[in-house]
Amino acid sequence: MSIHSTAIVHPDAQLDDSVEVQAFAIIGQHVKMGAGTVVGPHCVIDGRTTIGEGNSFFSGAQIGVLSQDLKHKVGLIGRTEIGNHNIFREHVTVSACTLTSCDEEHRVTSIGDHCMFMAYSHVAHDCHVGNGVIMANCASLAGHVEVEDRAILGGLSGVHQECVVGKMAFVGGLSRVARDAPPFMIVDGNPAHCCGPNTVGLKRNGLDTAQRAQIKLMYKIMFRSNLNTTQALHEIEASVDESDEKNCFLEFIRRSIRGVTK
Repeated sequence: MSIHSTAIVHPDAQLDDSVEVQAFAIIGQHVKMGAGTVVGPHCVIDGRTTIGEGNSFFSGAQIGVLSQDLKHKVGLIGRTEIGNHNIFREHVTVSACTLTSCDEEHRVTSIGDHCMFMAYSHVAHDCHVGNGVIMANCASLAGHVEVEDRAILGGLSGVHQECVVGKMAFVGGLSRVARDAPPFMIVDGNPAHCCGPNTVGLKRNGLDTAQRAQIKLMYKIMFRSNLNTTQALHEIEASVDESDEKNCFLEFIRRSIRGVTK
């Protein structure tokens, strides 16, 4: 294990032998860290935080720290779970979950695999970030936000509490997302509105011409027809061929709590 002489690592922390901890980093008592992870200078990793393999934390990242939530009860230690091969650039902040009693062990802030968090991006308490997500510089998630697989959030964008950003969605820079961002779509603006399918992102994720055409048809029915949401759902069910993309889109709209960005 390579630990710089100026780093502070609690003796109870559980670090794989291949972990590297650079100068002036601080690792808390309840941290668990997998093989090949590199903790850069001046990072703080605290709370009941479990980190997988091959993660990189650049200078000044603050991971698993106390949530910025006044409801958190003093003395309780929040949980954070991070998967494998994620990149956390300079001064990224990830808050542990908020706990108001000892009976809330189900709560956690979670991040999947192969995500990239650019400088100064923020993941608040009780958020759930999927796999392959990219958050550009200063993009911020409020508490209890869910970001599904391979979504991208542009720089300086902000997502309201309890919102969901759908699979392969793209949130434009400087956008204010106050409702759910539908999967496969671009949402942009202040307030955000749905601009159309995320064509470039869909191509990069391997969706073929037929799949992209089907997503475009669902977009036209849901967002550019004169149908209300219930009518549009029925029309998509009736006129769009069965596929994983269709099922994902319909399920997302149906389970939306805050409503969908249109």
